[in-house]
Amino acid sequence: MFIELFTMVAAADASFLSNGLVGAGVGAGLAAIGAGMGIGRLAGSACESIARQPEASGDVRGAMLLTAALIEGVALFAVVVCFLIQSGMMGLAKGAGA
Repeated sequence: MFIELFTMVAAADASFLSNGLVGAGVGAGLAAIGAGMGIGRLAGSACESIARQPEASGDVRGAMLLTAALIEGVALFAVVVCFLIQSGMMGLAKGAGA
């Protein structure tokens, strides 16, 4: 149902496809930037914590690695979703052109 709707819109307006591709690229870039900023802030805070209490470095390091892995997982999921949108748009472009 939705594929037919998207195909009709794509056939009527080619800018829909190009806007979708640009949106997917921007979304993937924002996900990567957000993950980088989050991990950078996390690492900075962990270094400050270890500098203030060196005896707690093991606990802080473990919590930091776990949180960094979760941030990376969310960022990877966001990038995969953006690439799926991009491949869907490319499929619509091939279908509309035929």
